[in-house]
Amino acid sequence: MLAIRTILHPTDFSERSQNALRLACALARDYGARLVVVHTVVPPTVAYGEGILPVDPEFVYREARAELDRLAVPDVGVRAERRFEEGDPADTVVRVAQELPADLIVMGTHGRTGLARWLMGSVAERVVRRAPCPVLTLSTPWSATPESGTPRAEMTVVGAP
Repeated sequence: MLAIRTILHPTDFSERSQNALRLACALARDYGARLVVVHTVVPPTVAYGEGILPVDPEFVYREARAELDRLAVPDVGVRAERRFEEGDPADTVVRVAQELPADLIVMGTHGRTGLARWLMGSVAERVVRRAPCPVLTLSTPWSATPESGTPRAEMTVVGAP
């Protein structure tokens, strides 16, 4: 059986990320594991030109940090540690997983395909390829209290290389 002592949950505050947080909380509760929630801010790109105002990086950081602080953990029995990082999201998740060290990463995926995936890349895919531990990606809603007839989410667990 996989010993799970520390679970890392990267969040971008999206609905899919919230779904993964519910699963991460349930696992943390069931395994008595530590849950670490990390949000990574990509440094804002300042573009100058006619009619374009530069983005205030301090405003971006304050808003993202406030959202991380407001993030509600869906299971009252689980205490989540919060980490606020700056940089490339995939690189940051891998680095934080190594630093903790994490036994499992639970993250949502947007399920982009085709041109959107090629242009934007997939943070989840990059994390899966480079993570120092197993990664559980969740692409559909998951209910911690399944009811009869409720479809279960598809989950993909990928072991560390």
